[in-house]
Amino acid sequence: MIFRFFFSAAILIASNAHATRVFAGKVSYVTDGDTLWVQPDAGGPPRKLRIDGIDAPEICQTGGEASRAMLVQRALHQRVLVTVRHRDIYGRGLARIRLDGNDLGAQMVGAGQAWSYRWRRNLGPYAVEEAVARQSRQGLFAVGQPELPRDFRKRHGSCYAARR
Repeated sequence: MIFRFFFSAAILIASNAHATRVFAGKVSYVTDGDTLWVQPDAGGPPRKLRIDGIDAPEICQTGGEASRAMLVQRALHQRVLVTVRHRDIYGRGLARIRLDGNDLGAQMVGAGQAWSYRWRRNLGPYAVEEAVARQSRQGLFAVGQPELPRDFRKRHGSCYAARR
């Protein structure tokens, strides 16, 4: 009997650890092109979130300031609906964010200010938006072949580590 209780409790805790969390709030700060802070309407401290499914240039990378500026223009002080799917290795919530009913990640990639996040051979959730941005030479894709942020980080490290 005790074993069943603990087994059931463990399953319940494990299933809740991966449950999506949805909340509404207001964007209070934008760190870079894929990271922002949202003040929940329900109260509590602002939450640091990374937009799930995109990879924006590092702030010290070519295009990083422009990417951040676009996210500031679109989202800062705006009400958003956040769906947190899980956390990254830095403790940020990885979230799909909707602004006026539109997917903010799709908007950033479609404007050429971020890449669809690639994983192995998968071109990511916004591959179509990225292809359209590349074809129409939007943002990062206006000239040349921009360097993926993951490659930039491998060669240079984090912009934030360089500031210390």
